[in-house]
Amino acid sequence: AEADDEHLVAGCRLRQRTPQIETRTLKDVLGLPWGFEVYSLLTRWNPLDLTRPLPKPQSGYKVLIVGLGPAGFTLAHHLINDGHFVAAIDGLKIEPLPPEICGVAADGSCCAFEPIRDVAAEYEPLNERRMAGFGGVAEYGITVRWDKNFLKAVRLLLERRAQFAMYGGVRFGGTLTIDSAFALGFDHIAMCAGAGRPTVIPMKNGLVPGVRQASDFLMALQLTGAAKTDSIANLTVRLPVVVIGGGLTAIDTATEALAYYPLQVEKFLSRYETLAAERGAEAVRADWNPAEREVAEEFIAHARAIRAEREAAAREDRPPRLAQLIDGWGGVTIAYRRRLTDAPSYTLNHEEVAKAMEEGIRFAERLTPVEVEVDVFEQAAALKLVRHAAPEVGGHQPAAEQGPGEQVVLPARTILVAAGTQPNTVLAREDPDRVKLDGRYFQALDEEGNPATPERVAKPAEARVLMSLMEDGRAVSFFGDLHPSFAGNVVKAMGGATRGYPVVSRMLAKRAPAAPEPAALKARLDDELRARVHAVERLTPKIVEVVVKAPMAARAFQPGQFYRLQNYEAHAQKIDGTTLAMEGLALTGAWIDRDEGLLSTIVLEMGGSSDLCTLLQPGEPVILMGPTGTPTETPSGETVLLVGGGLGNAVLFSIGAAFRAQGSRVLYFAGYKTIEDRYKIADIERAADSVVWCCDEAPGFQPGRPTDFAFVGNIVQAIEAYGSGALGPAEIPLNEVDRIIAIGSDGMMAAVAEARRARLKHYFRPDHRAIASINSPMQCMMKEICAQCLQRHYDPASGTETVVFSCFNQDQDLDRVDFRTLRRRLSQNGAQEKLTKLWIDRCLRRLGWREAAAAE
Repeated sequence: AEADDEHLVAGCRLRQRTPQIETRTLKDVLGLPWGFEVYSLLTRWNPLDLTRPLPKPQSGYKVLIVGLGPAGFTLAHHLINDGHFVAAIDGLKIEPLPPEICGVAADGSCCAFEPIRDVAAEYEPLNERRMAGFGGVAEYGITVRWDKNFLKAVRLLLERRAQFAMYGGVRFGGTLTIDSAFALGFDHIAMCAGAGRPTVIPMKNGLVPGVRQASDFLMALQLTGAAKTDSIANLTVRLPVVVIGGGLTAIDTATEALAYYPLQVEKFLSRYETLAAERGAEAVRADWNPAEREVAEEFIAHARAIRAEREAAAREDRPPRLAQLIDGWGGVTIAYRRRLTDAPSYTLNHEEVAKAMEEGIRFAERLTPVEVEVDVFEQAAALKLVRHAAPEVGGHQPAAEQGPGEQVVLPARTILVAAGTQPNTVLAREDPDRVKLDGRYFQALDEEGNPATPERVAKPAEARVLMSLMEDGRAVSFFGDLHPSFAGNVVKAMGGATRGYPVVSRMLAKRAPAAPEPAALKARLDDELRARVHAVERLTPKIVEVVVKAPMAARAFQPGQFYRLQNYEAHAQKIDGTTLAMEGLALTGAWIDRDEGLLSTIVLEMGGSSDLCTLLQPGEPVILMGPTGTPTETPSGETVLLVGGGLGNAVLFSIGAAFRAQGSRVLYFAGYKTIEDRYKIADIERAADSVVWCCDEAPGFQPGRPTDFAFVGNIVQAIEAYGSGALGPAEIPLNEVDRIIAIGSDGMMAAVAEARRARLKHYFRPDHRAIASINSPMQCMMKEICAQCLQRHYDPASGTETVVFSCFNQDQDLDRVDFRTLRRRLSQNGAQEKLTKLWIDRCLRRLGWREAAAAE
């Protein structure tokens, strides 16, 4: 390997706890005066590499790299040195660095940068550093015991290069596709999207509050920012914690849960005491339900105990004994189905396991989970497992003659599942004509386009990294966890990119570069991929419209799809030690202007991050990741019933218009709690042949067209009144409805589902379809990555249970959705969210924003 590769690998050798010679050399070089600049030079000038001692002249070829994890940033380094222009995209939010050190202005253009004399001045304390997003799994999936300041160094090596451009918040398969990327003028696409779908263990009550996938937990901790004291992100972890799994991710998850717990409860207590002093304790507690009150009281008691221990330690001049406190509250246990010596974490890096045990983490062997036991609030209380004899659990599969085993119950308020992942092959379902599968992985091709079988070794004789070949000779390649040779860890991913980049360069050399020139393509990408706020308008006292200029994201939108909206921490306002950086908001496109590149999203202020949208300013850079989800089916010639509740009506504007454009008839029930909640009346009228305006508050609405109706009451009552003829003669009878689409709160959709089986059943044909757009809790929204959006389905006909990812397809069979599970998952951070709601309100008032809004 080249010397610069050795340094890159050393800088990202995430798992090694003992100093390695490469890592020591890297640190020594970086620690010199101007050491980073010396290191940067060595990544471009390598006299030991006789084939490429200097970067090659600019080739004119343009490569799109999808994913900026270890495989992606390593591949970018090599392709730039081979003379190619590289544009890299990632679905995560990538925070901007100051232009004076990275050489990139806010609009994406290159600018002068200052050389770095002392690299330590650019480093940040690991417990305070901004979650920058660059590095993929190296950023969010790896314990902070590794110095993530190395990621900034790697990023600067790339970002300062004129032949490199980087765009966060861009999902391949949504904003860009294979066809659209090649149409833009790219000569090659390299897929480095990393691991995908987490393994969901089939166990009873596996989705109750308290149960999370490890990827959900780690991403919320390291990217959403829950681990930071200045963050408004919410992530509830209660003790005892049980982590299911035996890999290094399980170790990371356990150690991070152990470190996060005291920080979490101390932050909760600090904000609670401040709010209670200002508003009174009862006012702060008023909205907590009994389950939330139990969690809050537990956090407050534990935080006060930690405070007392810190004070005692200061008096006695000793370190605080937090480990004993946490252990007394149940601590953290790793439960694994095989023996410790069989665990991947032990066989790959036993020192990591030893360190975890030193920190107080327990390891429970030969345990297979079967059921989550719940408390009176239907939250996780314990994990029921079965322990088998050692001979029965050897190897990767249980023995055929495995006995019933011994039943074991571990107390567990939080259960984190780290049972492995599958390669991220969602693209094969989104573009089946161009992308094929070979088992769990993409189908590999040789350089002539023939199917090939890669060796399952990290150093194959030939790197078979191609996965799709276009008729014009342009190709798509795959690396890292997507590839059977290079999946599994960071070093293999980086080594695979080093072995595979010559294949990319050879494929490029087979044809002339496509138009346009790299500079012209970069200018277009800067204009169309960098989202900015266009306008913010208040529609009602609780609803705000945010219009974003994001040309590519807007053009890609199809009715029913949604986006992830976030502001940048770098641009977020700060007040009293709190950074007002949003958690990701899942928002649908209300309307688009393809010519102007504008997209409208409608936000309901619910007291959390949604309240911060009013702070957005025209021209402010934001993340608008998407479109994601699956477009709603809008066939022609049907009679469609749309049922919208509150904010759900924003989703139905475009869906109703699409149905009408296809020649379908649309009957629209638009429901609101109060008269002032109604907005975009003309858009709703354009989306329907007939509208029934429903309002819980009297006197309700006045219909604006002869074909429309009004009703005071809830939507189910309105549908019943319409069907019975109580509202007057109807042009669209309910017995002609072919399809129902319900979008609103989980309670409203559950009520519609129940009424269809009971009081409304005789109004509809038995063969009609009923769809609900499910508002599961969501985080990454990149389709089957973090698994926060898991939703339970139950088939009443067969009695079978399945689990689906709502961010992959939000439109789900109304009769199969388990709304009880949905409600519980939506409330699993309830105590924190309600305290954060009050805290954000306090921040906005101290900024003078709430008063200004009231005066308007």
